[in-house]
Amino acid sequence: MTVLTLVIFLPLAAALALLAVPRPGHRAVLAVWIAATAADLALVAAMWARHGTSGTGRIAFETNARWIPSVGAGYHVGVDGLSLPLLALTALLFAACAVYSLRQTYRIRAFAVLFLFLETVCLGLFAALDLLLFFVFFDLSIVGMYAVILLWGHGDRARSALKFFLYTFLGSLILLLGFIGLYLGADPHTFDMAELIRRPPLEGSPGLAGLTLLAIGTGLAIKTPVVPFHTWLPPAHTDAPAAGSAILAGVMLKMGTYGLVRIAMPMLPDAWRRYAWVPLAVGLLSVLYGALVALAQENLKRLVAYTSVNHMGYIVLALGAAGYASGDAAARRLAVTGAVTQMVSHGLVTGALFLLCGVLYDRGRSYDLGRYGGLARGAPVFAALTAVAAFASLGLPGLSGFIAEFQIFTGAIGGGSTPAAVAAAVSVLGILITAALFLRVLHRAVLGEPGELTGRVTDVRRPELAAVVPLLALSLAIGVAPRPLLDTIEPVSAAVVALVAR
Repeated sequence: MTVLTLVIFLPLAAALALLAVPRPGHRAVLAVWIAATAADLALVAAMWARHGTSGTGRIAFETNARWIPSVGAGYHVGVDGLSLPLLALTALLFAACAVYSLRQTYRIRAFAVLFLFLETVCLGLFAALDLLLFFVFFDLSIVGMYAVILLWGHGDRARSALKFFLYTFLGSLILLLGFIGLYLGADPHTFDMAELIRRPPLEGSPGLAGLTLLAIGTGLAIKTPVVPFHTWLPPAHTDAPAAGSAILAGVMLKMGTYGLVRIAMPMLPDAWRRYAWVPLAVGLLSVLYGALVALAQENLKRLVAYTSVNHMGYIVLALGAAGYASGDAAARRLAVTGAVTQMVSHGLVTGALFLLCGVLYDRGRSYDLGRYGGLARGAPVFAALTAVAAFASLGLPGLSGFIAEFQIFTGAIGGGSTPAAVAAAVSVLGILITAALFLRVLHRAVLGEPGELTGRVTDVRRPELAAVVPLLALSLAIGVAPRPLLDTIEPVSAAVVALVAR
């Protein structure tokens, strides 16, 4: 067993251990949950340290075992500079959610088991190097999050959970059609990602390649989500528990954009170049629409949910800009690096924002901005953390969002493509709108006059502080010293751009 397989299945083993004990105590469940996530985070950190010494442009910690040989599918996992940052983000966010849930009392064993199961699923997806294995983890993530929203959510949780499941399950079925297209177009037939990248299928069939890209792109766009496939996201976030929202936004939305970089771009390079204007346009629309609709929200959690549509739009825009192969290759590599950096930054910052929304709901049982005000007086630490998270989300220099968005804009504008440059220039308006909406939140809820629920809001407790501070501290660390992260991502970005341009 390789260390990567241990990382993937350690949380599931802990979940099975909790289920095997007839009636574990509340403290025992939490201890096992936190210990498992902490051990997994330590193992991922050790993998990063070891992989960093040997270069990040190759697959490491690889396992390739026979699974379904009749269709060329195997248990093939490994990490490189694209998957390693997302594995680390996943392990960190799940550990933060375990600590944040120390005060959870309702059906705590089932809650912990579901989150441990989801951690294995998410880690497995980011490590998968086989399309069928990727699809299995992709589908299982839908089932796990559906249960979290349905059983521990609030508001109209049944409707929101059902909408989430039906939308994303439909996306997974469309995605499967695309994977079957790649399998049938390969010679010999295989689901192995390395083989499909080495010898891209359907290169002599532009029509079939376009249809396959449409299926894969649509399935991943629903998961991301981008406009117009975003409508499941706001209700799912609003009615999910805080820890569920943090995982949904911080980890599971990245499955869509990760799939674009890992699967769509290198396996269908001709089609991606031919239709690069589509992700470019969809990304721009998502940036502007997400920011404008967020500006109109009175519900804080829906506001943060729509900013996720905005931020994921920047990633899709950057990947579309990288598809214009006639431009400067260095700029296009910068755009892809910025897109991956944005995945990490969004996971850290939006995960922290949703946990802070959970703090507010825990005290006041409402997300209505109009019912709060002057929180800085009674909850100064909460106010300070909210301000830092808001500034990180709007891309303030010194924080991770600035590093990601600077690379995206520079890469898209400097790539030599007029459509990409125009789209990037217009999308800068999204930053202005995002700044306006977060300043509005800070003015009304943190610095404004006291509202009817202000008196109920006490400051953050130790578990909440221990969960949120590491996320924001890492955002600050990336904003100040991004080199370790960028050195990890850049070799894979260069490889992806070269594959698209070949």
